[in-house]
Amino acid sequence: MELTGRIIAVLPANSGVSQRTGNAWMSQEYVIEVPGTYPRKCMFRIFGEDRIKQFNIQMNEELTVQFDIDAHEYNGRWFNEIRAFNISRGVAPAPVAGAPVQEAAPVAGPAPVQPATENPFPPADPASEGSTDDLPF
Repeated sequence: MELTGRIIAVLPANSGVSQRTGNAWMSQEYVIEVPGTYPRKCMFRIFGEDRIKQFNIQMNEELTVQFDIDAHEYNGRWFNEIRAFNISRGVAPAPVAGAPVQEAAPVAGPAPVQPATENPFPPADPASEGSTDDLPF
């Protein structure tokens, strides 16, 4: 999965030593805001000091984040984790000088709504109009 947006928060890095392996670890969390009529925010984590340094994410940077979503259980409760595995900078390629400019195709609007040809509520059966029973079956 991927999201494209602007980084609005860079949280402090977390680090420690694994009790199981004895190896040092580091992770850092970031919040990306996806623009739109109703902007959405998503917090994601990068695990590993080498990746944190490689991606070098800064505040207000436009990025595309590719991530995996996973859930884990702890003490009877479930938690989601969004872990980024690739980051792309949001810079669009500049047009090459002398290259032909391709115009965008016109965007068609929504298809017009056709009125229904059949009445969704058929007329009542005239034979049952005098009946005191109003059940349809």
